Amino acid sequence: MPTSLIDSAIFRDIFSTAAMRQVFSDENRVQKYLDFEAGLARAQARLGIIPSEAAEEICRHCNVSAIDFAKLKIQTERIGYPVLPVVQQLVAACRDGLGEWCHWGATTQDITDSATVMQIREALVLVEADLDGIADALAALARKYRDTPMAGRSNLQQAVPITFGYKMATLLAAFDRHKQRLRELRGRVLVGEFGGAAGTLSSLGGRGLEVQAELMKELHLGQPAIAWHTVRDTIAETGCFLGLITGTCGKIAFDIKLLMQTEVEELYEPFHQGRGSSSTMPQKRNPISSVYITALTSVVRQQAAALLDAMVEDHERATGPWEIEWIVLPEIFCLTAGALAQTRFVLAGLQVDEKKMRANLDLTKGLIVSEAVMMGLGPYLGRQYAHDLVYDICRKVVASGRPLVDLLAENAEIKKHLDRAALERLCDPANYLGEAGAMVDRVLAMRSK
Repeated sequence: MPTSLIDSAIFRDIFSTAAMRQVFSDENRVQKYLDFEAGLARAQARLGIIPSEAAEEICRHCNVSAIDFAKLKIQTERIGYPVLPVVQQLVAACRDGLGEWCHWGATTQDITDSATVMQIREALVLVEADLDGIADALAALARKYRDTPMAGRSNLQQAVPITFGYKMATLLAAFDRHKQRLRELRGRVLVGEFGGAAGTLSSLGGRGLEVQAELMKELHLGQPAIAWHTVRDTIAETGCFLGLITGTCGKIAFDIKLLMQTEVEELYEPFHQGRGSSSTMPQKRNPISSVYITALTSVVRQQAAALLDAMVEDHERATGPWEIEWIVLPEIFCLTAGALAQTRFVLAGLQVDEKKMRANLDLTKGLIVSEAVMMGLGPYLGRQYAHDLVYDICRKVVASGRPLVDLLAENAEIKKHLDRAALERLCDPANYLGEAGAMVDRVLAMRSK
């Protein structure tokens, strides 16, 4: 019976995805062990280290469908690691003792680490597809709502007007940075492991680096400059990268939850019948995906911290920290897949209420443009005096509930310099958007470079 939400028959496609679960499945992991053994046999046969006949026989049996998983479970529990039991089954399957050439000069961690890197390679392809999908959705929103004014908020209070397109473009820029990080990360992370017992390849009689180079060609992985058995920065970097991208997903979810509040109602998650319903309050339309994203991203960050702990390993082969990676790396990727899928879903169907955005700009009777008024009066009255004058008038707006433009128009000092029409222009939030549109355009233009 599954006990994790990742594998739950009910929750698994909420908190993860089938594609990512497949990458980190037992079957795929064991197949990666076999891919390593086949690659090693081919490389060593090409170099004349093992007989070609042995390599052909070994490769013929490197298919996970031939592995007895019940037997593998028993042997793993007895030995402590799954690689040797897989190798034992592979050797037994080969004819005429040719399987004895299998695993020549390798050690358990070589296979385990290289298999993990191959899983990471597959997983990052899935992550990249979701990053592209999210970035495309954000670009579409930024373009469509480039000039749609809304309240920018600071400390949860209305600050100055921005545009919804600008808000989306700030997030788009972050995802474009994440895509850049991914491109840079691959070169460091997608590096195989083949070092033998303590990393020195001493069992191959001076031909270790030759074998290593040919093996990495077979596996399509980078060749390590030196063994990294207990130097785990690249695995930790992968986890931190996933923490970064899900952190941005969490930011999106947080803002959506705030903007879905009854008192705000500027955004809504995609709707279908019954989504977000309450068991007791028929009127409710709760955020759903955003809630899941919040939970998922929090756990990913905690698990990334565990990978940082796993960096602190002893000597040339470790006693425990390595196993931390076995536990948390699949979870980090699976939960990240869930967060990305939920984010992509929300953004693709996000419902934007432009009228409510405009109405909320008018909630404060013009106070949101007090900076615009101050700056507009500055050339006539001096900036500091204009600030103090507008401050006093703003307090009167709060006390009386009257519109800012009315009180400005009644002020004798202000009337000397600006008429009612000029003040109305200053008090229109749509006229105080700064360089928001230009910044949106710049972010969108950078995507094509």
